[in-house]
Amino acid sequence: MLSSLCRHETSALLIIDVQTRLAAAMPASERERVLRNSGILIEAAKALDIPIMHTEQYPRGLGPTEAELAERLAGRVRRLEKTVFSCCGAEGFDAAVCAEGRTQWILCGMEAHVCVLQTALELHARGLEVFVVEDGVCSRTGANHANALGRLRQAGIVVSNTESVLFEWLRDASHPQFKALSALIR
Repeated sequence: MLSSLCRHETSALLIIDVQTRLAAAMPASERERVLRNSGILIEAAKALDIPIMHTEQYPRGLGPTEAELAERLAGRVRRLEKTVFSCCGAEGFDAAVCAEGRTQWILCGMEAHVCVLQTALELHARGLEVFVVEDGVCSRTGANHANALGRLRQAGIVVSNTESVLFEWLRDASHPQFKALSALIR
């Protein structure tokens, strides 16, 4: 039976296409919200030893990952370049998903109605639990963002938020990382 709660021991975090030229096309407040919340989840995932992957859509044209996230992603994080919209079609993605052995995938990134949506639907179709972080995704227009979230909900994908994911990963205020990780959202 699938859970509607994230569990740190079965989760993996996927940051999708948060790149300089793509981010520049987003409304400034939306871009900043995605950068902040993706950064919080990256820090929490690292502290809890949750695997992290990130993708870049045609980096030659859309640029590299935004600098503030790239710094946080440096190290043991798996990076994949792609030209396909769904991460599932990227070379090496399936092998990486299998290698991680995680059954829950937490998604953040750009754009909600294209790459995030297609990736979420394909991962869900493969029988994985998918959580899209509503305040960690954006689109160039609010209408496209809202449409994507509606479609995801209709498909049975959990639409969550940064704080919910963080506290579901921790599960208990007595968790050794509680104090440090709860400080990320203050």
